Amino acid sequence: MILANGPVQLVIFDCDGVLVDSERIAARVQVALGERLGWPLTEDEVVSRFIGRSSASVREQVAARLGEGTAREWDESFARMHAEAVDAGLAPVDGLPEALDRITLPTCVASSGSHEKMRHTLGRTGLYDRFAGRIHSATEVPRGKPAPDLFLYAAARMGADPSACVVVEDSRPGVEAARAAGMRSLGYAGGLTPASALAGPGTTVFTDMRELPALLGAV
Repeated sequence: MILANGPVQLVIFDCDGVLVDSERIAARVQVALGERLGWPLTEDEVVSRFIGRSSASVREQVAARLGEGTAREWDESFARMHAEAVDAGLAPVDGLPEALDRITLPTCVASSGSHEKMRHTLGRTGLYDRFAGRIHSATEVPRGKPAPDLFLYAAARMGADPSACVVVEDSRPGVEAARAAGMRSLGYAGGLTPASALAGPGTTVFTDMRELPALLGAV
Protein backbone atom coordinates (compact mmCIF):
# COMPACT_ATOMS: atom_id res chain seq x y z
CA MET A 1 0.00 0.00 0.00
CA ILE A 2 1.01 3.60 -0.58
CA LEU A 3 1.57 5.50 2.64
CA ALA A 4 -0.31 8.80 2.50
CA ASN A 5 0.50 12.18 3.93
CA GLY A 6 -2.03 14.65 5.27
CA PRO A 7 -3.91 15.48 8.44
CA VAL A 8 -3.98 12.82 11.13
CA GLN A 9 -7.45 11.61 12.14
CA LEU A 10 -6.44 8.96 14.66
CA VAL A 11 -3.43 7.90 16.73
CA ILE A 12 -3.35 4.14 17.35
CA PHE A 13 -1.20 3.09 20.31
CA ASP A 14 0.24 -0.33 20.88
CA CYS A 15 0.07 -1.22 24.58
CA ASP A 16 3.06 -3.25 25.82
CA GLY A 17 6.26 -1.26 25.50
CA VAL A 18 4.48 1.86 24.28
CA LEU A 19 1.99 2.69 27.03
CA VAL A 20 3.22 0.40 29.79
CA ASP A 21 6.81 -0.66 30.40
CA SER A 22 5.95 -4.35 30.33
CA GLU A 23 8.13 -5.78 27.56
CA ARG A 24 11.11 -6.13 29.89
CA ILE A 25 8.89 -8.13 32.23
CA ALA A 26 7.63 -10.28 29.35
CA ALA A 27 11.13 -10.97 28.05
CA ARG A 28 12.38 -11.92 31.51
CA VAL A 29 9.46 -14.32 32.00
CA GLN A 30 9.91 -15.89 28.55
CA VAL A 31 13.61 -16.49 29.18
CA ALA A 32 12.79 -18.15 32.52
CA LEU A 33 10.13 -20.36 30.94
CA GLY A 34 12.46 -21.40 28.15
CA GLU A 35 15.08 -22.46 30.66
CA ARG A 36 12.52 -24.41 32.67
CA LEU A 37 10.66 -26.07 29.82
CA GLY A 38 13.49 -26.96 27.46
CA TRP A 39 13.96 -24.12 25.00
CA PRO A 40 16.88 -21.95 26.15
CA LEU A 41 16.42 -18.43 24.78
CA THR A 42 18.37 -15.20 25.12
CA GLU A 43 16.60 -11.90 25.59
CA ASP A 44 17.49 -10.93 22.01
CA GLU A 45 15.93 -14.17 20.72
CA VAL A 46 12.77 -13.49 22.72
CA VAL A 47 12.57 -10.00 21.21
CA SER A 48 12.96 -11.27 17.64
CA ARG A 49 10.62 -14.25 18.05
CA PHE A 50 7.91 -13.14 20.47
CA ILE A 51 7.78 -9.40 21.15
CA GLY A 52 4.91 -7.71 19.35
CA ARG A 53 3.18 -10.96 18.46
CA SER A 54 -0.03 -12.43 19.83
CA SER A 55 -0.12 -15.15 22.47
CA ALA A 56 -1.50 -17.47 19.77
CA SER A 57 1.60 -16.87 17.65
CA VAL A 58 3.91 -17.53 20.59
CA ARG A 59 1.99 -20.69 21.44
CA GLU A 60 2.32 -21.93 17.83
CA GLN A 61 6.09 -21.42 17.93
CA VAL A 62 6.44 -23.24 21.24
CA ALA A 63 4.21 -26.09 20.05
CA ALA A 64 6.31 -26.52 16.91
CA ARG A 65 9.43 -26.75 19.05
CA LEU A 66 8.25 -28.59 22.18
CA GLY A 67 4.79 -30.01 21.46
CA GLU A 68 1.22 -29.01 22.24
CA GLY A 69 1.28 -30.07 25.90
CA THR A 70 4.33 -27.97 26.69
CA ALA A 71 2.88 -25.07 24.69
CA ARG A 72 -0.23 -25.09 26.90
CA GLU A 73 1.91 -25.18 30.04
CA TRP A 74 4.09 -22.37 28.70
CA ASP A 75 1.05 -20.23 27.88
CA GLU A 76 -0.61 -20.76 31.26
CA SER A 77 2.63 -20.22 33.17
CA PHE A 78 3.41 -17.05 31.24
CA ALA A 79 0.01 -15.55 32.03
CA ARG A 80 0.43 -16.27 35.74
CA MET A 81 4.05 -15.18 36.04
CA HIS A 82 3.50 -12.03 33.96
CA ALA A 83 0.51 -11.00 36.09
CA GLU A 84 2.50 -11.51 39.28
CA ALA A 85 5.39 -9.43 37.95
CA VAL A 86 3.01 -6.67 36.84
CA ASP A 87 1.52 -6.51 40.33
CA ALA A 88 5.00 -6.39 41.82
CA GLY A 89 5.89 -3.23 39.93
CA LEU A 90 4.72 -1.97 36.54
CA ALA A 91 4.97 1.66 35.46
CA PRO A 92 3.94 3.62 32.38
CA VAL A 93 6.64 4.04 29.74
CA ASP A 94 8.85 6.94 30.79
CA GLY A 95 7.43 10.24 29.54
CA LEU A 96 4.20 8.66 28.28
CA PRO A 97 1.70 10.28 30.69
CA GLU A 98 3.12 13.73 29.97
CA ALA A 99 2.91 13.08 26.23
CA LEU A 100 -0.73 11.95 26.48
CA ASP A 101 -1.59 15.15 28.33
CA ARG A 102 -0.41 17.15 25.30
CA ILE A 103 -2.04 15.07 22.54
CA THR A 104 -5.40 16.45 21.39
CA LEU A 105 -5.99 14.06 18.48
CA PRO A 106 -8.39 11.12 18.82
CA THR A 107 -6.62 8.04 20.19
CA CYS A 108 -7.18 4.33 20.70
CA VAL A 109 -5.25 1.19 21.63
CA ALA A 110 -4.63 -1.82 19.37
CA SER A 111 -2.56 -4.55 21.01
CA SER A 112 -1.54 -8.15 20.50
CA GLY A 113 -2.51 -8.71 24.13
CA SER A 114 -5.91 -9.84 25.32
CA HIS A 115 -8.49 -7.48 26.81
CA GLU A 116 -7.98 -9.17 30.18
CA LYS A 117 -4.25 -8.50 30.06
CA MET A 118 -4.75 -4.87 29.03
CA ARG A 119 -7.30 -4.26 31.78
CA HIS A 120 -4.67 -5.48 34.21
CA THR A 121 -1.64 -3.60 32.86
CA LEU A 122 -3.42 -0.36 31.96
CA GLY A 123 -5.36 -0.50 35.20
CA ARG A 124 -2.23 -1.12 37.25
CA THR A 125 -0.59 1.98 35.76
CA GLY A 126 -3.62 4.26 35.95
CA LEU A 127 -3.99 4.47 32.16
CA TYR A 128 -7.09 2.38 31.59
CA ASP A 129 -9.61 5.21 31.98
CA ARG A 130 -7.76 7.27 29.37
CA PHE A 131 -8.65 4.66 26.70
CA ALA A 132 -11.74 2.86 28.05
CA GLY A 133 -14.12 2.02 25.20
CA ARG A 134 -11.36 2.50 22.61
CA ILE A 135 -9.26 -0.61 23.25
CA HIS A 136 -8.86 -3.28 20.57
CA SER A 137 -7.20 -6.71 20.81
CA ALA A 138 -5.71 -9.14 18.31
CA THR A 139 -8.16 -11.69 19.76
CA GLU A 140 -10.86 -9.86 17.77
CA VAL A 141 -9.32 -10.35 14.31
CA PRO A 142 -8.29 -13.38 12.21
CA ARG A 143 -4.58 -12.55 12.07
CA GLY A 144 -2.27 -10.80 14.49
CA LYS A 145 0.66 -8.53 13.71
CA PRO A 146 2.52 -8.31 11.32
CA ALA A 147 -0.74 -8.73 9.37
CA PRO A 148 -2.69 -5.45 9.05
CA ASP A 149 -5.97 -6.86 10.40
CA LEU A 150 -5.85 -5.34 13.89
CA PHE A 151 -4.98 -1.82 12.81
CA LEU A 152 -7.56 -1.84 10.02
CA TYR A 153 -10.14 -3.11 12.52
CA ALA A 154 -9.28 -0.35 15.00
CA ALA A 155 -9.51 2.32 12.31
CA ALA A 156 -12.91 1.01 11.17
CA ARG A 157 -14.23 0.90 14.72
CA MET A 158 -13.05 4.47 15.28
CA GLY A 159 -14.41 5.73 11.95
CA ALA A 160 -11.00 6.77 10.60
CA ASP A 161 -9.50 6.36 7.15
CA PRO A 162 -6.44 4.07 7.40
CA SER A 163 -4.36 6.55 5.39
CA ALA A 164 -5.08 9.19 8.03
CA CYS A 165 -3.97 7.02 10.97
CA VAL A 166 -0.62 7.07 12.73
CA VAL A 167 0.47 4.01 14.70
CA VAL A 168 2.81 4.24 17.70
CA GLU A 169 4.71 0.95 17.99
CA ASP A 170 7.79 -0.53 19.61
CA SER A 171 8.14 -3.84 17.75
CA ARG A 172 9.08 -4.94 14.27
CA PRO A 173 5.84 -6.90 13.73
CA GLY A 174 3.99 -3.76 14.81
CA VAL A 175 5.57 -1.36 12.34
CA GLU A 176 5.27 -4.00 9.60
CA ALA A 177 1.55 -4.28 10.38
CA ALA A 178 1.19 -0.51 10.13
CA ARG A 179 2.90 -0.48 6.73
CA ALA A 180 0.70 -3.34 5.53
CA ALA A 181 -2.37 -1.33 6.62
CA GLY A 182 -1.19 1.73 4.68
CA MET A 183 -0.63 3.69 7.87
CA ARG A 184 2.23 5.90 8.93
CA SER A 185 4.03 4.86 12.10
CA LEU A 186 6.23 6.18 14.86
CA GLY A 187 8.66 3.53 16.06
CA TYR A 188 9.63 3.85 19.72
CA ALA A 189 13.19 2.59 20.16
CA GLY A 190 13.49 3.39 23.85
CA GLY A 191 12.67 -0.18 24.84
CA LEU A 192 13.98 -3.60 23.85
CA THR A 193 13.69 -3.44 20.05
CA PRO A 194 16.65 -1.71 18.36
CA ALA A 195 16.05 1.26 16.08
CA SER A 196 17.38 -0.68 13.09
CA ALA A 197 14.54 -3.21 13.42
CA LEU A 198 11.91 -0.46 13.40
CA ALA A 199 13.25 1.70 10.57
CA GLY A 200 11.56 1.49 7.19
CA PRO A 201 9.11 3.17 4.81
CA GLY A 202 6.63 5.46 6.48
CA THR A 203 8.21 5.05 9.93
CA THR A 204 9.88 7.73 12.03
CA VAL A 205 12.02 6.23 14.80
CA PHE A 206 12.34 8.04 18.13
CA THR A 207 13.65 7.25 21.61
CA ASP A 208 11.91 9.66 24.02
CA MET A 209 8.12 9.58 24.54
CA ARG A 210 8.20 13.27 25.41
CA GLU A 211 8.89 13.92 21.69
CA LEU A 212 5.65 12.21 20.62
CA PRO A 213 3.30 15.23 20.49
CA ALA A 214 5.69 17.17 18.26
CA LEU A 215 6.28 14.14 16.04
CA LEU A 216 2.55 13.70 15.53
CA GLY A 217 2.44 17.24 14.23
CA ALA A 218 5.19 16.50 11.71
CA VAL A 219 4.21 13.13 10.16
